[in-house]
Amino acid sequence: MPLTAADKRATFHNMHESGCFVLPNPFDVGSAKALQHLGFKAIASTSAGFAWTIGKADNRVTVDDVCDHLTALCASVDIPVNADFEGGFAIEPAKVAANVTRAVKTGVAGLSIEDSTGDKAKPLYERGLAVERIKAARTAIDADKSGVMLVGRCEAFLWGQSDLKLVIDRLLAYAEAGADCLYAPGIKTREEISAVVKAVHPKPVNLLIGASGLSLAHAAELGVRRISVGGSLARMAWAGYMRAAREMAEKGTFTELAGGYPGGELNKMFG
Repeated sequence: MPLTAADKRATFHNMHESGCFVLPNPFDVGSAKALQHLGFKAIASTSAGFAWTIGKADNRVTVDDVCDHLTALCASVDIPVNADFEGGFAIEPAKVAANVTRAVKTGVAGLSIEDSTGDKAKPLYERGLAVERIKAARTAIDADKSGVMLVGRCEAFLWGQSDLKLVIDRLLAYAEAGADCLYAPGIKTREEISAVVKAVHPKPVNLLIGASGLSLAHAAELGVRRISVGGSLARMAWAGYMRAAREMAEKGTFTELAGGYPGGELNKMFG
């Protein structure tokens, strides 16, 4: 019998109680099903990975696009889905709350709200406004006692503001405003990761890992609760696609196609 949204949300909260787990990021229904098939216990959407599937750049999708995508992801798997909900697709806290209400109805087990503005000249929302946006998201989630996990994200490092004190100050403020889990994409060194984990304890921390030397075991030793990979899996898929397509376009040869994943295995996986 398929799990209900409530079941998935309860499971997701329990997963954050101890240990460290990988929360990989599919970019469509097929990749979500594949990750469940491989044994992952939860997944997270990726704003960039999804945007590329519909021919758009990251941060150029609409709230309608994303809510439709999240609905499809949640319906396709029997494991919790955490939503990359970007900045809530609004600036004003009340509008963020309205959009979060929509996201909750898709069936997600968690969602994140970022504090980046998209403006290089002023990349982060003013601290007070950023906090109010998290409070608004919390209120929207709690309105129907959904139990959705709220993730507060500080985007400073991704925008070239590598001030760890600023990041920690904001994460603590987001925790006080109602965030259940904290996330500072862009931190990489053991010292940075450890400092964030210790500062926000006992709140769980999400760590973004790309092609770095850190492993699941290393992250666990540092006290990280969960690991996501952002658009990395999507970029891997695009790498193979573009290599094969470019070979055909530029050389008129087809050797890259020999490296494709067996169609028979995909058919078995998707049943």
